[in-house]
Amino acid sequence: MDNNNLTTLSRIKDSDIYYNFKKSPTAMVSSFILIIIFFCSFFVEIVTPYNPFDPSSLSLMEAFTPPSWTEDGMAKFILGTDGQGRDMLSTILYGSRISLIVGFSAILFSLILGVGLGLTAGYFGGKYEMLVMRLTDVQLTVPSILMALLVDGIARGIISREMHDDMAIYVLIFAIGISEWPQFARVSRAATLVEKNKDYVSASTIIGVSNLIIMFKHILPNILRPILVIGTIGLALAIIAESTLSFLGVGVPPTTPSLGTLIRLGNDFLFSGEWWITFFPAMFLVILAFSINLLGDWMRDTLNPRLKK
Repeated sequence: MDNNNLTTLSRIKDSDIYYNFKKSPTAMVSSFILIIIFFCSFFVEIVTPYNPFDPSSLSLMEAFTPPSWTEDGMAKFILGTDGQGRDMLSTILYGSRISLIVGFSAILFSLILGVGLGLTAGYFGGKYEMLVMRLTDVQLTVPSILMALLVDGIARGIISREMHDDMAIYVLIFAIGISEWPQFARVSRAATLVEKNKDYVSASTIIGVSNLIIMFKHILPNILRPILVIGTIGLALAIIAESTLSFLGVGVPPTTPSLGTLIRLGNDFLFSGEWWITFFPAMFLVILAFSINLLGDWMRDTLNPRLKK
């Protein structure tokens, strides 16, 4: 390990963030849970021996097998199987990968769009700032899930029926992302208004540095803290939005099920006694969103101590 890496590690260990992280059991537990979920979801082929989407490996004779600890359970199916004989644990992990990919992509899209608009609006001001802020005000009056449903409906009307399944994930990412950008725009605009009046911005302007460099090289790094906090909490909201849309049948196609799709499919068997088919995907979603929210709350308190109660 070279000296640069050693210096970076020592800075991290000496930082206030690392110190607060070690002193916060909530942050450590939530981070541990998220690391396990992310690893198992993105390396599910290594973690589980079952591929629930390989028809040759499925047996209808094993369908509706209850969890292993129940009377009729089988040891090889810890969380039981669904109506097609698919191992529930493997299916949840495969489905969570889709939910995480959609959530990360949607929040990244909304972050880039919102920060770009908020940063430029706060820096240039004038009629452009007024236009951007009025757009955010209008969109904030509409619930995010309704905005996502509207965008998804418009996209389905434009895209041909033959391309629906191929474009479904991209439409879902765009629908969720376009409904979440106002929060990033408002926060980045407010932070930019504070930063642009500081001496380093005035000095850069005097020596002839371009506006583009001032905004994205000097101001942007100084407003990232609140943006990262919103992005972390927004990730949980994006995953929940994806699951909600998929539960309503307007999300990802059934051939690439996410957590929302699994909950919707399991809901059909909830009152016939096969409770585990919808219960375990729902609990997995709750644990995932709750862990992300707890980590986001810790980041908010750590990166902006003035928000502590």
